[in-house]
Amino acid sequence: MDRNRERAFDLSVVIASYDSAPWLPSTLDALQAALSRSSMLTEVVVVDDGSTDNSGEVLEAIASRYEHELRVLRQENKGRFLARWAGVEAARGRFVLLLDSRVLVEPEAIVYLEVTLERHPQRDMWNGHVSTDAAAPLVGRFWEVPTHAFWSSYLREPRRFEITSENFDRVPKGTGFFFAPRELFRTALLKAWPEGDARLVSDDTRVLRELVSFGNIILDPGFAAIYRPRVTLQGFLRHARDRGTLFVDSYAGTTVFRSCVILALVVAPVLWVATLATFAGLHLWVWLFATLGVTIAAALVPAVVAAINNAPRRALVSYLVFLVPFTVCFWLGLARGVALHRKAFLPSAARQTGK
Repeated sequence: MDRNRERAFDLSVVIASYDSAPWLPSTLDALQAALSRSSMLTEVVVVDDGSTDNSGEVLEAIASRYEHELRVLRQENKGRFLARWAGVEAARGRFVLLLDSRVLVEPEAIVYLEVTLERHPQRDMWNGHVSTDAAAPLVGRFWEVPTHAFWSSYLREPRRFEITSENFDRVPKGTGFFFAPRELFRTALLKAWPEGDARLVSDDTRVLRELVSFGNIILDPGFAAIYRPRVTLQGFLRHARDRGTLFVDSYAGTTVFRSCVILALVVAPVLWVATLATFAGLHLWVWLFATLGVTIAAALVPAVVAAINNAPRRALVSYLVFLVPFTVCFWLGLARGVALHRKAFLPSAARQTGK
């Protein structure tokens, strides 16, 4: 009998990893430092999602010296949703902590969580307070402007906050650093599981929307970590396109209004280009430049709002430098998402009949 399989853990840390060899040593070292302050019996499950770099060798070297049980699961590349599913299925802890391979857990985060759970066991779902690494290159700071613009109520003054079904879309959230009862999280994954290929399916907003239906999620700056973003323009643009697709999967079909907004975001740029081409063809230069001026002013609004809400200066510079290529790639992702998830835009009766 495999006694190790019967071992009960308090916590299973699940890390979905793809070509993360440069990040894994520091990620796992920071995790180990945080776990050392906690009394929870913990295992670490790393799911290698078909990596093409030397992640396997790196993980073997780390496992040989790691203070906590570290298991590595290997699978062909299936995307982060299914990588996390594999990790949660293999986990043996009462609770699961999802950790992105680029995230550094703050030293006091785990023990802060543990102490709070002892006092308030009903507060058993936690969304991490994740800050972007201040040392990241300029291209990595872009996303801080949208977050400070759209989630300003929390980021302007971080404090303990409860994410509910009512305020769900107005606060920062994600599964890059997220804690919940394992069985509850497994249930949410199953409810969020789409028909067909899950490769380009939201592994955060869609899943969290299911979780918040079971109870409130705690957002607390004491449960903190640092995210290290993409460091190359190519990686940033690929991520922007993927986020566009996942945005559609996260919000399409949730309400009629959101579905209409998504469709408008896909159609509007096409109409904008057609309008500019028409003005140019008719030599209506005043109208052409007026349209460009209004567009630029609208594009600057998020930066102004973010600046008012204390977004870092480098983030504002990054937004201005990379806005155009980001917009193109994000739009391509949106268009792909609408094509992939077109059933979500149908009336509910039509979806049920498969038409």
